Amino acid sequence: MLKMLFGKTSSKSISPSKAKERLTVSKDILLIDVRTPEEYREIHILNSISLPLNQLKTGISKIAKNKDTEIIVYCLSGVRASQACSQLAKMGYTNVSNMGSIESWKYETERG
Repeated sequence: MLKMLFGKTSSKSISPSKAKERLTVSKDILLIDVRTPEEYREIHILNSISLPLNQLKTGISKIAKNKDTEIIVYCLSGVRASQACSQLAKMGYTNVSNMGSIESWKYETERG
Protein backbone atom coordinates (compact mmCIF):
# COMPACT_ATOMS: atom_id res chain seq x y z
CA MET A 1 0.00 0.00 0.00
CA LEU A 2 0.98 3.63 0.16
CA LYS A 3 3.66 4.56 2.60
CA MET A 4 5.55 7.62 3.67
CA LEU A 5 9.19 7.80 2.64
CA PHE A 6 11.26 10.75 3.74
CA GLY A 7 8.12 12.86 4.01
CA LYS A 8 6.88 12.01 0.53
CA THR A 9 3.99 9.75 -0.35
CA SER A 10 5.13 6.87 -2.49
CA SER A 11 2.94 4.59 -4.54
CA LYS A 12 3.32 0.97 -5.32
CA SER A 13 4.81 0.01 -8.67
CA ILE A 14 3.26 -2.49 -11.02
CA SER A 15 4.96 -4.19 -13.96
CA PRO A 16 3.31 -4.03 -17.39
CA SER A 17 2.77 -7.80 -17.31
CA LYS A 18 1.07 -7.63 -13.90
CA ALA A 19 -0.99 -4.63 -15.04
CA LYS A 20 -2.11 -6.55 -18.13
CA GLU A 21 -3.07 -9.50 -15.92
CA ARG A 22 -5.02 -7.25 -13.50
CA LEU A 23 -6.81 -5.49 -16.38
CA THR A 24 -7.80 -8.85 -17.90
CA VAL A 25 -9.22 -10.10 -14.59
CA SER A 26 -11.11 -6.95 -13.55
CA LYS A 27 -13.02 -4.48 -15.70
CA ASP A 28 -13.34 -2.09 -12.73
CA ILE A 29 -9.70 -0.94 -12.85
CA LEU A 30 -8.99 2.51 -14.25
CA LEU A 31 -5.94 2.69 -16.51
CA ILE A 32 -5.03 6.36 -16.69
CA ASP A 33 -2.65 7.94 -19.20
CA VAL A 34 -1.38 11.25 -17.77
CA ARG A 35 0.41 12.42 -20.94
CA THR A 36 -0.85 15.29 -23.08
CA PRO A 37 -3.85 14.79 -25.40
CA GLU A 38 -1.46 14.97 -28.37
CA GLU A 39 0.71 12.19 -26.96
CA TYR A 40 -2.40 10.12 -26.23
CA ARG A 41 -3.67 10.51 -29.80
CA GLU A 42 -0.28 9.42 -31.14
CA ILE A 43 -0.38 6.09 -29.26
CA HIS A 44 -2.02 4.78 -26.11
CA ILE A 45 -2.88 1.53 -24.35
CA LEU A 46 -6.21 0.03 -25.33
CA ASN A 47 -9.06 1.07 -23.00
CA SER A 48 -6.94 3.63 -21.17
CA ILE A 49 -8.36 6.99 -20.14
CA SER A 50 -6.63 10.21 -21.13
CA LEU A 51 -6.35 12.47 -18.10
CA PRO A 52 -3.37 14.80 -18.49
CA LEU A 53 -1.37 15.46 -15.34
CA ASN A 54 -2.33 19.15 -15.34
CA GLN A 55 -6.03 18.17 -15.28
CA LEU A 56 -5.75 15.33 -12.76
CA LYS A 57 -6.89 17.24 -9.66
CA THR A 58 -10.08 18.48 -11.29
CA GLY A 59 -10.80 15.47 -13.53
CA ILE A 60 -10.20 12.41 -11.36
CA SER A 61 -13.38 12.79 -9.30
CA LYS A 62 -15.45 12.56 -12.49
CA ILE A 63 -14.09 9.11 -13.32
CA ALA A 64 -13.17 7.72 -9.88
CA LYS A 65 -15.84 8.69 -7.38
CA ASN A 66 -14.78 5.94 -4.96
CA LYS A 67 -11.38 6.66 -3.37
CA ASP A 68 -10.73 2.88 -3.13
CA THR A 69 -11.04 2.35 -6.90
CA GLU A 70 -8.03 0.50 -8.30
CA ILE A 71 -6.09 2.93 -10.50
CA ILE A 72 -3.04 2.19 -12.67
CA VAL A 73 -1.19 5.22 -14.03
CA TYR A 74 1.30 5.53 -16.88
CA CYS A 75 3.01 8.19 -19.00
CA LEU A 76 5.92 8.35 -21.47
CA SER A 77 8.92 7.86 -19.17
CA GLY A 78 7.40 7.34 -15.72
CA VAL A 79 8.05 10.81 -14.27
CA ARG A 80 4.53 12.19 -14.74
CA ALA A 81 3.03 8.86 -13.62
CA SER A 82 4.98 9.14 -10.38
CA GLN A 83 3.79 12.72 -9.87
CA ALA A 84 0.21 11.63 -10.60
CA CYS A 85 0.40 8.80 -8.07
CA SER A 86 1.66 11.22 -5.45
CA GLN A 87 -1.16 13.69 -6.20
CA LEU A 88 -3.78 10.92 -6.07
CA ALA A 89 -2.49 9.69 -2.73
CA LYS A 90 -2.63 13.23 -1.31
CA MET A 91 -6.24 13.43 -2.53
CA GLY A 92 -7.08 10.27 -0.57
CA TYR A 93 -7.00 7.60 -3.28
CA THR A 94 -5.88 4.38 -1.62
CA ASN A 95 -5.31 1.85 -4.42
CA VAL A 96 -2.98 3.54 -6.92
CA SER A 97 -0.18 1.81 -8.85
CA ASN A 98 2.51 3.33 -11.04
CA MET A 99 3.15 1.33 -14.21
CA GLY A 100 5.69 3.90 -15.39
CA SER A 101 6.31 4.08 -19.11
CA ILE A 102 4.13 3.23 -22.09
CA GLU A 103 7.40 2.26 -23.79
CA SER A 104 7.61 -0.77 -21.48
CA TRP A 105 4.11 -1.93 -22.53
CA LYS A 106 4.61 -4.82 -24.96
CA TYR A 107 0.93 -5.50 -25.57
CA GLU A 108 -1.80 -4.05 -27.76
CA THR A 109 -1.93 -0.28 -28.30
CA GLU A 110 -4.01 1.94 -30.51
CA ARG A 111 -3.57 5.22 -32.32
CA GLY A 112 -5.97 8.11 -32.72
